Amino acid sequence: MRKKIRVLIIDDSASIRQTLSHVLEQDPDIEIMGVASDPFVAARKLQEEIPDVITLDVEMPRMDGITFLRKLMSQRPIPVVMCSSLTEAGSETLLQALEAGAVDVILKSKIGAADSLADDAIRIREVVKSASYARLSTVRRAAGTIRSASAEGPTKKLTADAMLPPPTGRAMAKTTEMVVCVGASTGGTEALREFLEELPANAPGVVIVQHMPEKFTAAFAKRLNGLCEVEVKEAADGDPVLRGHVLIAPGDKHMLLERQGARYYVSVKTGPLVSRHRPSVDVLFRSAARSAGSNAMGIIMTGMGDDGARGMLEMHEVGAYTVAQDEASSVVFGMPKEAIAKGGVDRVLPLDQIAREVLMTQQKF
Repeated sequence: MRKKIRVLIIDDSASIRQTLSHVLEQDPDIEIMGVASDPFVAARKLQEEIPDVITLDVEMPRMDGITFLRKLMSQRPIPVVMCSSLTEAGSETLLQALEAGAVDVILKSKIGAADSLADDAIRIREVVKSASYARLSTVRRAAGTIRSASAEGPTKKLTADAMLPPPTGRAMAKTTEMVVCVGASTGGTEALREFLEELPANAPGVVIVQHMPEKFTAAFAKRLNGLCEVEVKEAADGDPVLRGHVLIAPGDKHMLLERQGARYYVSVKTGPLVSRHRPSVDVLFRSAARSAGSNAMGIIMTGMGDDGARGMLEMHEVGAYTVAQDEASSVVFGMPKEAIAKGGVDRVLPLDQIAREVLMTQQKF
């Protein structure tokens, strides 16, 4: 049996410390090791005992969370989940947190809302549990995903059936254009950066679901666009999928691949959480199985849980070529492992070989 996950909560707000403690202690696998009002108090606690996960506020007196995070990662790396407000400025700060080594993010505005606490509690616990599995040794400079503690809704885990019917199984006419569909979660922001930086300007069109909340995806896309040869943007409803362009699903919205003749485009929709996520990789992959068939390539990267595993099997069954990131290069080998177990993966590759595989596959079209 796995021992309990010990959590240290660092936040200058007594109400946030109390609320987070209450939410996390509802899970029998989690225990609160302690709380601290600022990094200096936390540092004294860390001299006595090392937690499995730290939740860390961004704005605090005496020392801000980003500065403390950088010091922590340089001296004693521990999985850290940042607490932040859902603001445009906050999204830029959290990208700095990812670069500094944060694994995940909880949205502070949700934690303090008593009326949504019951809905958010499941997601908050999932974020902390996921962080406890993070393998920080696989991260070059940083690893992470920012994911919203948005309304969880019913605890029943919905499938992609909630958004669209399964593929028909009919053969899809081959086109000269390949569409690359990518799904990622914990550890995915840096994995995607490494993957996209290796793609040339004439790479096939790419559509991505990375578990992120609203507003953060726009900042993430902007950051990637400044680093990559391909054009990267947050997807808008009706955007075409073009060679040399990358579309990232907006936070809190599902993204589906659609086809009109030989033209591919995306539709961005509201809807229920699927596989406990919105956007959901399963939704994107199923839509690719329905609309692109063997013209698509599916890639599933690092992340906790099983979102994307069913959808990747559906893509595989209609003739799409499917690839999973290997365990050694994954921060959390959850989503790839589940996809492999379901039999939907054609090839397992380390992260630094996936872009090359995309280009080799493109040559066959």
